[in-house]
Amino acid sequence: MNFTKFPRRKYLQGSTPIEFMPSLTKALGNNVNLYIKRDDLLPGAAGGNKTRKLEFCIADAIEKGADSIITCGAVQSNHARLTASWSAKEGLDCHLILEERVEGSYKEEASGNNFLFELLDVKTIGVVRGGSDMMAEMEKKSVELAANGKTPYIIPGGASNSIGAMGYAACAEETMVQLNEMYLDIDHIIVPSGSAGTHAGMVVGMTGVNGNIPISGVNVSRPKDVQEEIVYNLGIETAEKLGVKGGIAREGIVCFDQYVGPGYSLPTDSMTEAVKLFAKNEAILLDPVYSGKAAAGLIDLVQKGHFSKGSNVLFLHTGGSPALYAYMDTFRQA
Repeated sequence: MNFTKFPRRKYLQGSTPIEFMPSLTKALGNNVNLYIKRDDLLPGAAGGNKTRKLEFCIADAIEKGADSIITCGAVQSNHARLTASWSAKEGLDCHLILEERVEGSYKEEASGNNFLFELLDVKTIGVVRGGSDMMAEMEKKSVELAANGKTPYIIPGGASNSIGAMGYAACAEETMVQLNEMYLDIDHIIVPSGSAGTHAGMVVGMTGVNGNIPISGVNVSRPKDVQEEIVYNLGIETAEKLGVKGGIAREGIVCFDQYVGPGYSLPTDSMTEAVKLFAKNEAILLDPVYSGKAAAGLIDLVQKGHFSKGSNVLFLHTGGSPALYAYMDTFRQA
């Protein structure tokens, strides 16, 4: 894969660590060896996976002469926080459209990422009802900014287009280099699967480097069949952009939807337990929306014997811990 054909900002400061999780491995019965890829340690205001995608998306915006970035997400969006972070670093205005997917969940003076939007000097925040056409809402904002002499650039939710997904194709390549250097044979990789860019990019990248490691996504919102199609379609587009010969195999796109619970961003008992297990066993903070539910899936799959005894399983930690502070009641009541 040749990433030099595309504009890219260098936000990363080397590879994120791959660590063994001995205490969690022991807590879950020592049947599967658990490892973690620490993309929660990526730079940006409190870190997280979107930094990899924004290396490409913001570079594309700058190349096109943009002075303003528009993006969207849920009310506690980690993607929105990181877009605001890198916009601030680059001297670009940032405008957010937040979708209130749970009625009444947006609170202007909330903690978590909402507070960080304020610190990062987000210029405007528009809040729309759940189910709104988010691209249409961003395009309306773009027209408004252009009418006021600005040059706006729209980054889709999660930076999950083929431009952003290249960041995780690059991550797969980085991961394979690390595993070879560590002489660590990983049997399976688990990733959160939401806006699909991380999942699709990892599959494309692993295909592009002939890594031959199965990747499964744990859904945070949609049913299995819907999510798998979204991931596959984005993967095809990303593979074409990067010239991955033969594209990706449909059977290589696997999602688990049993851990979504009542809906996106709504807490589940298994998520709460997963967050607590990672914290007390490994001193690793997950988030309640993405990595928390993905970890709940990982734990359940281990306990149900989904992976062969003695397998080495790698969990991709996508970050997002600032959102924990907006869910304190959930954890204190559990």
